[in-house]
Amino acid sequence: MKLHEYQAKKILKTFGIKVPDRIIASKMEETVYAAKKMFKKTKKYICVIKAQINAGGRGKGGGIKLAKSIKDVYKKASNIIGKKLVTNQTNKKGKMVKKVIISEEVYTTGKNKEYYFSIFSDRNRSQNILIYSKEGGIEIESKKKSVLFKKIDPYIGIQEFQIRKIAFHLKMKDSALMNFKLFIKNFYNAYIASDAYLLEINPLLITKKNEILAIDAKGILDENAIFRHIDYKSMDWDDLDSRELEAKKAGLNFLKLDGEVACMVNGAGLAMATMDMIKLTGANPANFLDLGGQADLERIKKGLDLILKDKKVKLILINIFGGIVRCDIVAEGILKFFEKKKFINFPIIIRLEGTNVKLAKKKLKKINCFYVSSLEEAAMKIKVLLLKH
Repeated sequence: MKLHEYQAKKILKTFGIKVPDRIIASKMEETVYAAKKMFKKTKKYICVIKAQINAGGRGKGGGIKLAKSIKDVYKKASNIIGKKLVTNQTNKKGKMVKKVIISEEVYTTGKNKEYYFSIFSDRNRSQNILIYSKEGGIEIESKKKSVLFKKIDPYIGIQEFQIRKIAFHLKMKDSALMNFKLFIKNFYNAYIASDAYLLEINPLLITKKNEILAIDAKGILDENAIFRHIDYKSMDWDDLDSRELEAKKAGLNFLKLDGEVACMVNGAGLAMATMDMIKLTGANPANFLDLGGQADLERIKKGLDLILKDKKVKLILINIFGGIVRCDIVAEGILKFFEKKKFINFPIIIRLEGTNVKLAKKKLKKINCFYVSSLEEAAMKIKVLLLKH
């Protein structure tokens, strides 16, 4: 679950990390209201308009603008909200900007120093890794020589001696050390408590008065831990594909891909094997769809409905191993769905094995499909049918 900047900053602020004042807006009239409020609060006629998409390089793509009047805010925000933003981290089509934040401008307050900080989970080492650099800001990827790493044992957390080493590497002034120690501890606590895979601040600003501010932030949360965070459920995850959101609400694991062979499978391992098989035939999977072990009639119908919304699909492959899930229940779900969708203009391949498979086969005779008994047979059928289609 990827966090927008305003969502990541909300988490950081909860854990005592200072962030610039900001107001979220999704409509033009809201940006004007937010700017008036920001000008009044900061007593400065200057603010920053920042597009909220899950991609870096927003500044170079035209998604971050400085505005110095209400008229300027309206003009520049109108070129961002509702427009697609193309950056070096999006595809050629870009990402739709549905929200912006009107943020306090802090660079006019004097001489400042920028740094880069992030924490992520390294599964190979079973450790948390803190990455830091004295060269924060844009194009951090090109500044590899200045990037340093600190391994943190998740059982004991970050230690005082590690913080001192980080401060030494960054040539931190003694006057800023106390605030810096507090920041590092709060940053690590925010990462752990929010069940994040990644939490990043770039840039982190240390002002002339040694105030520490998170100017920009992003993160990725573990959605498997969402039950521990009731407040996160109300967060706006609008950066997801609409079908992915539908699937999420239905309890399905769905990911949209760019291929032409749609697949519906139960179990992540079998789903990955099925996708590998599709690739080996020379075709490409159109999606990852795992029904899970609790597939019922509604989930099966919802899965097929999601598949048919993809206009690129030329063929459907249903591959189910009926261990926990009974094959006859799967067959019933397929039949119920196709009772309403009688006109499907592409072929359907079905492979069922496991509990009540004979009963399932009898039921599936009622619809026009290609029944196979192995992945090898499914692969051959995909090759033949795609050549014909």
